[in-house]
Amino acid sequence: MFTTFLHVALGGAIGASLRYALILSALRFSAAGFPIGVLSANIIGSFLMGAFLILAETRGLIAFSPFIMTGVLGGFTTFSAFSLETFNLIERGQFGSAALYVTLSVVASILALFLGVAISRGIFA
Repeated sequence: MFTTFLHVALGGAIGASLRYALILSALRFSAAGFPIGVLSANIIGSFLMGAFLILAETRGLIAFSPFIMTGVLGGFTTFSAFSLETFNLIERGQFGSAALYVTLSVVASILALFLGVAISRGIFA
C-alpha cells in the first residue's frame, strides 16, 4: 500500500511539472489573458485519461493506473478525473446524474472559489 502512495506521489510530481511547463509555454499564445495553458492541460489530460483507460483494460496495465491516472494525469489536471467520472455516469445511462454532476461540479467549485477568496480577503487582507 505504501508503494502505491509513492507511485501516486511521483506521478503527481511529474504531472504537475508538465502542467506548469505547458502553462508557461502557452503564455506566448494566450490572447488577452485567456488561460489557454490550463484549458489545454484539461483537454489533453482528459484525452489521455480516456486513452489510458482503454489501454489499461485491453493490455492488462491496470496495475499502472495509480501512477498514470491518479498521479501523472491527476497532477497534470484534476479535470481528467472529473471527465472520467462524468463518462462513467453517462456510460451507465445515468444521464440525469451526469448532468447534475457536471453542473454542480462547475458551479459549486466556482462558487467555493469565490467564497474562499471572500473569506480569505476578510481574514488576511
